[in-house]
Amino acid sequence: MDPSIRKIWDSAKRSSFLKFGFPLLILIVGGSFGLKEFRTLRYEIIDKRRKVDPETEAEHNPRRKTEKVSIESEYQKLQGQNLDDWRNIRGPRPWENSKEFQEILRQHKEEDQRRAEKVWKKPAS
Repeated sequence: MDPSIRKIWDSAKRSSFLKFGFPLLILIVGGSFGLKEFRTLRYEIIDKRRKVDPETEAEHNPRRKTEKVSIESEYQKLQGQNLDDWRNIRGPRPWENSKEFQEILRQHKEEDQRRAEKVWKKPAS
């Protein structure tokens, strides 16, 4: 081997960049290209899943609504509800027993019904 090439080879063997830095750069750059391929494959699969005939989809998923929901229809639904008379009820915390919480809610509901009956009942005169 030529002495100049031998010198370059020895210095390259001792270089920490060529031992650690260069393989790391190759891993990072190669990984980004590999991830790009996986990402495009993922989106291609999702697109293929979405391309289903409406007839086939109706056969396989009969509960799915075919009617479109519009702002006007939702507004009409809200018009029939009383939005001024509501009660804020918190849900159970993860550490609370949900059955006990449901029993408390039932008790509150019964109390509200009793109160409403008292208000609507006319006193006998």
